[in-house]
Amino acid sequence: EVQLVESGGGLVQAGGSLKLSCAASGFTDDDYAIAWFRQAPGKEREGVSCIATSDGSTFVANSVAGRFTISRDSAKNTVYLSMNSLQPEDTAVYYCAAKEWELLKIWVRSNEYPYWGQGTQVTVSS
Repeated sequence: EVQLVESGGGLVQAGGSLKLSCAASGFTDDDYAIAWFRQAPGKEREGVSCIATSDGSTFVANSVAGRFTISRDSAKNTVYLSMNSLQPEDTAVYYCAAKEWELLKIWVRSNEYPYWGQGTQVTVSS
């Protein structure tokens, strides 16, 4: 059974940085897509970034490009989201999600992902 556990959220001032972690377990091979999504109150869930666990290929949403970086540590089965220059509009619950890479069609589409973590709150104060 695939399990994803996020950590690293918190309260930060505008302009600050946070690094989120997504610890994964239960994968049957090393060929998965792991993505970060976020959801602010009253808004739809938004794809932030995605990484292929096999070769490290990455994708990032235009809204966070240049500020957020996704990375992985294969030895620890952990994916990270480094967030810099945070702004109040980045406030949301951040989730990681996973899907077998060969089955993934559109990485930003949340309903593609069968496996989800519980989420971690990120709050950016102005």
